[in-house]
Amino acid sequence: MIVFDLNCLNGHRFEAWFRSSSDFTEQQARNLVTCPQCGIEKVEKAPMAPAVPVKGNRATHKDVEQRSRDAESAPKDSEPSLPVAKSAVPNLPPEVKQKFEAAVRQFAKAQSEVLKKSEWVGDKFADASRKIHYGEASDKPIHGKATAKEARELLEEGISIAPIIVPFAPPDEVN
Repeated sequence: MIVFDLNCLNGHRFEAWFRSSSDFTEQQARNLVTCPQCGIEKVEKAPMAPAVPVKGNRATHKDVEQRSRDAESAPKDSEPSLPVAKSAVPNLPPEVKQKFEAAVRQFAKAQSEVLKKSEWVGDKFADASRKIHYGEASDKPIHGKATAKEARELLEEGISIAPIIVPFAPPDEVN
């Protein structure tokens, strides 16, 4: 992952994460990179100081001890975490914010209707998707959980998947 400081034409500065520099360029060309404050699609990389790490053979004893503690406390087989938004709703003018919130409510309602007509498969989502794709199970709408690695593998196999955008409580986690 790579992080860029970006500026929009309205002068807002924000941070965005991408898989690579070319991924940013591709998304920018397709107008997929937008300012979280005003929604404008015209954004460009802002000048930023490079994050140059200390040369490996110049690390202090304290640095080595800290890295060792960090490695020991890190969960095993964990996936890298994604950045978390500081706010659920971007800083928008009131009239735009109302439209945004109405659109989110409408989207949440549509998602809820789709989920009602779909079967929850939980952690077996990747396996169930493959069985349907390869004709080993009946073709029906399903939803469940998948790791980022599983989702990537499904997409690489040509299996169409989409994230559930609006958070909801999975049936196996409801009190």
